[in-house]
Amino acid sequence: MKSIYEVLKRPIITEKSMSLVEMGKYTFEVAQDANKIEIKDAVGKLFNVDVEKVNLINGKAKKKRVGKHSGYTAKVKKAIVTIKKGQSIDIFEI
Repeated sequence: MKSIYEVLKRPIITEKSMSLVEMGKYTFEVAQDANKIEIKDAVGKLFNVDVEKVNLINGKAKKKRVGKHSGYTAKVKKAIVTIKKGQSIDIFEI
């Protein structure tokens, strides 16, 4: 089993994700091989909250070019975590 810090990479703080915070939904970038159960356990243990639901978004790699050299950007996996009403995660309170 992976550690909490291997599953959760960083919180995603954008205008769209901050509007979800009002509904009790928090967005994180997670490891590519992480599943919903691992993400639920990691968020619950790290922030001492009760997780109700986890939704995953797999972002594909995009083709980029610099001059004659081409390559791909890194794939990104995001998790939108819904927690129980009345609870919050402090790092998103800005």
